[in-house]
Amino acid sequence: MNPKSIAVSIVIPAYNEVENINKGVLDEVFTYTQKQPWNTQILLIDDGSNDETAKYLEAYCIGKRSWRLIRNTHGGKALAVKSGVLAAQGKFVLFTDFDQATPLSEVEKLLPFLRKGYAIAIGSREVQGSRRENEPLYRHLMGRIWNLVVQLLAIPGIRDTQCGFKLFKREIAHELFQALHVYADGEEREAYTGAFDVELLYIAQKRGYQIAEVPVHWKHMKTTRVSPLRDSVRMLSDLVRVRIADLQGKYDR
Repeated sequence: MNPKSIAVSIVIPAYNEVENINKGVLDEVFTYTQKQPWNTQILLIDDGSNDETAKYLEAYCIGKRSWRLIRNTHGGKALAVKSGVLAAQGKFVLFTDFDQATPLSEVEKLLPFLRKGYAIAIGSREVQGSRRENEPLYRHLMGRIWNLVVQLLAIPGIRDTQCGFKLFKREIAHELFQALHVYADGEEREAYTGAFDVELLYIAQKRGYQIAEVPVHWKHMKTTRVSPLRDSVRMLSDLVRVRIADLQGKYDR
């Protein structure tokens, strides 16, 4: 496929996703993209899974010209998404969670904002018009507290930094991911998501890029990967590291 004909590159990080593969999430992505009038590039990023995820992803890509698998060692979600973004060829680049907690079809709500001149459009579960399903109260309260801390310490005006559904103009996505400092590299032992979205949006806001926060439909997906205490402490530490990096001039052009 000619890169000039690709409208949207879709980056989907994967780590031990056999259960979600068996639920048919890739079929949902394939069916949706096949029905669209615009061309897509699908980039599946295996983040060093220790189950059979990579084997299944490789098999799924066979015969699908616009689908590609990228294999990484386990470095966490930030590095998985980054490697996909830097390989993206579309005019716009979306990253979305493998479990499709926010359905891919919600991209139709984000695209108009980039076409109107915004640099970035992010899915939000907190702005008016959003819809959340089946979210446990403790997870909702954790999210609210985290978002308050982020607004106070880093990114005023954005109510939900953590929704894993963000759309960028390609050249801006490349610039921002290459500017990451706290999440620039590293190795992981856990299925750690972290606060890389915060670092990404912090840099974007610092550089004056317009960010649209768009209400989306989001469904809570049960997972054993989130450790409320461990992840909260580590994410707060990472947030402080982002502020220190800025004071050191790490995000200056």
